Amino acid sequence: MRLLVVSQYFWPENFNINDLVTELVRRGHEVTVLTGEPNYPRGEIFSQYVSDKSAFSRHDGAEVIRVPLRPRHQGKLNLTLNYLSFVLSASFWGPLKLHRRHFDVIFVYQISPATVFLPALLLKLIKRTPMTFWVLDLWPHSLSAVGAVRSSTVLGLVDVLMRLIYRCADLVLVQSHGFMNEIARQAGDKAKIRYFPSWSDNKSSETSAVPAPEVPKANGVFSIMFTGNIGFAQDFPAILDTAELLWNEPVRWLIVGDGQRSDWLANEITQRNLSERILLLGQHPSERIPSFLLHADAGLVTLRSEPAFAMTIPRKVQTYLAACKPILAMIDGEGGEVVRAAKAGFVSPAGDAPAFASTVRKMMATSPDHRTEMGLNGQNFARREFDKNKLVDRLETWLEELTRQNKP
Repeated sequence: MRLLVVSQYFWPENFNINDLVTELVRRGHEVTVLTGEPNYPRGEIFSQYVSDKSAFSRHDGAEVIRVPLRPRHQGKLNLTLNYLSFVLSASFWGPLKLHRRHFDVIFVYQISPATVFLPALLLKLIKRTPMTFWVLDLWPHSLSAVGAVRSSTVLGLVDVLMRLIYRCADLVLVQSHGFMNEIARQAGDKAKIRYFPSWSDNKSSETSAVPAPEVPKANGVFSIMFTGNIGFAQDFPAILDTAELLWNEPVRWLIVGDGQRSDWLANEITQRNLSERILLLGQHPSERIPSFLLHADAGLVTLRSEPAFAMTIPRKVQTYLAACKPILAMIDGEGGEVVRAAKAGFVSPAGDAPAFASTVRKMMATSPDHRTEMGLNGQNFARREFDKNKLVDRLETWLEELTRQNKP
């Protein structure tokens, strides 16, 4: 198949769309990616890209077409301008750069912003091509959950936009079962919605990894590792509160990642005198995560207490499962249910630091053999439920069906 992937974010930015594109190319599909200039998460265009843009025009056999955009920088206004700039730039440059190019399916990767749909819809209409929408962030719910938008009028307008998006899509893929009913309400047609979760990262279970030298050795200390985005949704205030409650316990927190709240987090750690307990290890390529996880006694996953987040399965859940690490989760809803179903760790209510501190103590008191058993349970669950090959097999079937339906 000839596939056009439309995504505001793409390699060298670290998102699972990179892995999907690589796998589709490996399976013999011709993949073109329409994306923006890399600037996530720090909000500045990557210096390597500025130095040599041609080096970022292909990725693992896929052609990458980039359009200019305004970097994210800091603050809500700049973020809004970043979203709008990609919509306008991709809507103008996309049809020009893809002129006379034909595709079997347009595949839209939708985390925030959902407005990535607009240039994709334009291309769908111009090229008369079916469009698939992979939803990993539920708008307008997530906008309200992180406090990005508080106006009920604006949220109502965004809901109207999402209804348009889902009704124009030929196929809607959702990352959790919790998304199903809400998107069915907006789409008006449950028949075109399919469950397509993120997969466990096979790299997380690599046996050839060696411990990351960036992590100092600490004998007799229980190490809890967080990997991924440092943002509002991840509820770092609750993590810091928990760390304070466990100040006298032999536990340390290892944070691997970056994001909008990185500077805030560093300042808070200093202000709360937690520098001896919480180590900020920075952003690293996804292929190095197994090396960091070798230092972890447990993987940490948290989300704020919000209905939208209770419908979400954070991708780091799959990463920890595949890495054979027991999980400490401070989350509500479907993400926590996955951990429980896998018998892979302990779960506390979102935002409840005292309860989570007790949960951490429970994990620390668990025997090494039992923690190993939880890790193996999780790894086996990931192989059954979140295997990349099985999931992409399903995706190929769905996309081929769309292609056949679109033929005259």
